[in-house]
Amino acid sequence: MSSERILDDISHRRFNPLTGTWILVSPHRTKRPWQGAQEIPSKTVLPSHDPTCYLCPGNPRATGTTMPPYTSTHIFVNDFSAVKESQSPFTPDVSTSPFLQAQPVKGRCYVITFSPSHNLTLADLPHTEILAIIDTWTALYSAHLPQEHVYFSCAAGVMGVSQPIEQYTYLQIFENKGAAMGCSNPHPHGQAWCTTGLPSDVSTELHNLREYKKTHSGRGLLVDYVTLELEKAERIVFANDTWVALCPWWGVWPFEVLLIPKREVRSLPALRQEEQEGFAEVLSQVARRYDNLFETQFPYSMGIHQAPLCGDEEGAHLHVHFYPPLLRSASVKKFLVGYELMAEPQRDITPEQAAERLRALSGTEVYRDRL
Repeated sequence: MSSERILDDISHRRFNPLTGTWILVSPHRTKRPWQGAQEIPSKTVLPSHDPTCYLCPGNPRATGTTMPPYTSTHIFVNDFSAVKESQSPFTPDVSTSPFLQAQPVKGRCYVITFSPSHNLTLADLPHTEILAIIDTWTALYSAHLPQEHVYFSCAAGVMGVSQPIEQYTYLQIFENKGAAMGCSNPHPHGQAWCTTGLPSDVSTELHNLREYKKTHSGRGLLVDYVTLELEKAERIVFANDTWVALCPWWGVWPFEVLLIPKREVRSLPALRQEEQEGFAEVLSQVARRYDNLFETQFPYSMGIHQAPLCGDEEGAHLHVHFYPPLLRSASVKKFLVGYELMAEPQRDITPEQAAERLRALSGTEVYRDRL
């Protein structure tokens, strides 16, 4: 038995080169009985249009604004944004105690509906409609680049996106799917937050990506990692000509998946047409395998990490994180508590075991299509 396979049954730590942190892996804990709280499986049959949903076409939002009769994706500024474009000025006092530091943050938060249909998710959408979502993400990112940037574009203007008041530093695109992840509306949608500051997690990843290049003759960390994973094939969930979906060696969540383009691409607008097609396919494959795993509307938080809108892009490599909470079934999820909050993250099943289970599932159809 190889040394790596021995790790399937012994407690050990694994290193995450993107964050510079460690995770405790305890595969033997999957054998313990569960007597705690359970999540209710997602069995609700939703209508294609819900007159009470503030994201469905033609419906009023919480502020009274009416959603237009959109037929594809739709973008609007969040009615309850986490950051403001205009606010009272604040200048940090350099003489302030190091314990009381603060800095102002301005920005804009968007809601992006994926489809006019209330009852669909990424797992249900056809290839062309997922491509439309990618096009929308790309247009939004391009519209917030500096005008002198090679990928700057005003294409998002036709979607109703106005020019930002000032240049923002980062655009975080993400989706929270399912009530278990705090999603307040089941209508298929994601969000995008622009901020003047570079978020901490993104800053850490970019630092480690750059440091790796410096110490590895200019090679990219994720390029080398993908090469290794394709050779071993133990943690691959799905791969096509341009993208790879895998359960990362250092994953925290039970069925965590990382999507990586094989070519070192810094941001969405740098993707070639065939890479956009491959991105749409890998998104669909992962979303469908997730739903098929426990035959439920599989909850997750998904986020795209890419180059900052302005500043140093060196080392950036576009990638997508999927963080799903479910552990053993549609009704049992993982909790980040106790040791994980006070010491370091911990997981039970190994990424190799998780990848094997996801790999065995269909990525071309969803279980509910057969019901």
